[in-house]
Amino acid sequence: MPRSRFFTSVDRYFKKASVYTGLEPGLLDQVRTCNAVIRLRFPVKDDDGSIKVVEAYRAEHSHHRLPTKGGIRFSQHVNLDETIALASLMTYKCALVGVPFGGAKGGVKVNSRKISEGFRERLTRRYTAELIRKNFIGPNIDVPAPDYGTGEKEMSWIADTYQNLRMNESNSYACVTGKPVAMQGIPGRTQATGLGVFYGIRYCLEQEDDMKEYGIEPGIKGKKVIVQGLGNVGFHAASYLQKEGESLIVGIAEYEGGLWNPEGLDVESVSQFRKEHGTLKGYPEAEFIEESEKLLEYPCDILVPAALESQINLENAGRIQAKIIAEAANGPVDEDADEILTKAGKLIIPDLFLNAGGVTVSYFEWLKNRAGVSFDRMISRHEEIMKRELVEQMEILTQQQVPNAQRQRLIHGASEEELVVAALEQTMNYAWRKIREFRIEHNVPDFRTAAFALATKSVAQTYIIQGIFP
Repeated sequence: MPRSRFFTSVDRYFKKASVYTGLEPGLLDQVRTCNAVIRLRFPVKDDDGSIKVVEAYRAEHSHHRLPTKGGIRFSQHVNLDETIALASLMTYKCALVGVPFGGAKGGVKVNSRKISEGFRERLTRRYTAELIRKNFIGPNIDVPAPDYGTGEKEMSWIADTYQNLRMNESNSYACVTGKPVAMQGIPGRTQATGLGVFYGIRYCLEQEDDMKEYGIEPGIKGKKVIVQGLGNVGFHAASYLQKEGESLIVGIAEYEGGLWNPEGLDVESVSQFRKEHGTLKGYPEAEFIEESEKLLEYPCDILVPAALESQINLENAGRIQAKIIAEAANGPVDEDADEILTKAGKLIIPDLFLNAGGVTVSYFEWLKNRAGVSFDRMISRHEEIMKRELVEQMEILTQQQVPNAQRQRLIHGASEEELVVAALEQTMNYAWRKIREFRIEHNVPDFRTAAFALATKSVAQTYIIQGIFP
C-alpha cells in the first residue's frame, strides 16, 4: 500500500539527516520506527438518536522516554499514515527542546466544523474510554493534548472521563494537558504554540551571520508577514508578531478565503470580524482573495503556514515569494517543495523547532499536575521579599524614595504565567542555538536537516544509555 506524501516526506527528512549522525543503521531504524499504534472503530449516538461508527487512531512512536506525548486532532482527513508521521515529529520535537517525552499522536476521523456540541462531547468521552481500555492514556503512559479541531473543552472532557474510570489513581489530572486553568491547566498554554513561533522567528532573525548568508536584513521589526490559518496557533503567532515584534501582517489566509492589505491588517480586528460573521469575506479594510492558497504566493518577507500539512508542495513552491518560510504547522512544506525552496535560497525555519512551544508548556502543565502545586506558589513570595529588601537598601544608599507605582513593579513576584512565558522563551532560544551549532560543526546544508540530525542523536543516546544498544 503506497504511503501518504506527508508520511514519505517525514521519512525522507529523517533519512537525509541520518548521514550526519554517525549512528549505525540498526539504531537509526529503532529511532525511526513507530513502536505502537491502534486503530479504533466505535459507535457514537448522534443528536437524532442514530448511531454513527467513528474511525480513530492513536500512535506511540517512541518509548525511549515515558510517558509519550502528543495532540489529538479531529479532522475528516485523519488516517493512519498521518497519525504515525505526526507522532514521529513529536518524538524529534521533544528531543530537540529537551522535553523528556516520547512522541505520540491521536486522530479522530470527523469534520469538527460540522458536528454538534453534544456529539463532540460523546465522541471525546468514548474515544477516551477506548484509549483507557487499550492502555494508551495515563500520566505515566501516554498524555494527549489539543491539536487541530480540538481545544480546552475536549481536554477537560478527557480529564473528567479518565478520573471517573480511574478513580483511585493519583495525579489523574496529569493524564492530559491543554486543560482549562480552572481544571488544573496552566496559564499560557492556550497561546503557547503561537508564542513559541514568535520567539523562534525573532531569535532566528537576530542571528546576523545567518541573515547575511540568506541575504536578509536582521531583525523582525517592519518585516512583512503572511499567515495561513487563523486558528489558535496562527492567531497568536500573528498577534505577537504584530504587537511585540512590530511586524506588518499583510495577508491572512483561511479555508473560506483570504485577506490582503499591503499596508497591514489588524489581527485582533480580523479575528473579531470572523467570529461575528463566520467568514473573512466582507472585511472592510482589505482585498478578499477567493482562492486563499494563492495568498501564499504573494510578496512578503515571512510566510507563516499555520494550518495543515503539505500546503506548500511541488505545484506552488516555485511561486513562493517569501524570503523566510516559518513552519508554524506540522509538515506544511513537503519534501519536493523543500528542495525547490532550498535551492532558491529561501530560509526555512523547520516545524520540528518552531512548533515546539505547545509541547514545552504542556510539559510544565504535566509537572504542575504531578507535583500538585503551581510554580508561583513555591517561589513568588520569597522573590517578592528579596526584591523588597533590595529596593529598601537602594533607597538607603541613594537617599531617595522610589515612587510607589515603580516600587510595586520592582518588587512584584513572578506570576505562574510569567514564569511559563520566560521558560518558553529560554527553551526556544536554547534549542535554536543548538541547531545552529550542530549545523556549523557538521557542515549541514540547511536547518531542517540539522534539527532532524540533532534530535535523532538525542533519542539514540537515550537508547544507548539504557543499554538497549551497546
